[in-house]
Amino acid sequence: MKTILKLSVLLFAFLLISCGGKEEKNKPSYGKKKVTSVADNTLASEKIDLTNKGVGPIKAITLEAAINQEMAAQGAKVFNNMCTACHRADRKFIGPSPQGILKKRTPEWVMNMILNPDEMVQKDPLAKQLLIEFNGSPMANQNLSEEDARAVLEYFRTLK
Repeated sequence: MKTILKLSVLLFAFLLISCGGKEEKNKPSYGKKKVTSVADNTLASEKIDLTNKGVGPIKAITLEAAINQEMAAQGAKVFNNMCTACHRADRKFIGPSPQGILKKRTPEWVMNMILNPDEMVQKDPLAKQLLIEFNGSPMANQNLSEEDARAVLEYFRTLK
């Protein structure tokens, strides 16, 4: 009887020691928490940066005051064929909505993100933040031509 009592006490003491008093280690949260920029509490998708041109082949773009409707129509076709698996024109989906994007990003940044998403998420701070905000879902490189990417940019100009 004394042996059973001693074993029970010993087992109970072991359970208390193993369960209590330990500091829980930080476990990674895989996309369960919205991450904001460090400098302020603005989500990357809402942050305005009209100076960053991004990383990629596009260094400068001049947009005409009037929207080229023919180019925008071609861009809408490209967007609907290549981008709607992850993007919706009017709302967030797997990726951010392009609606109003040119009020937040430079045309060069948008074009570089379309043409060069892999390098953008590696080297561009804003693209990195967007990757985190959208649960680590990287933008797929659709291998669009510069002409198609420019048409998509013109289509984005029509989304108000």
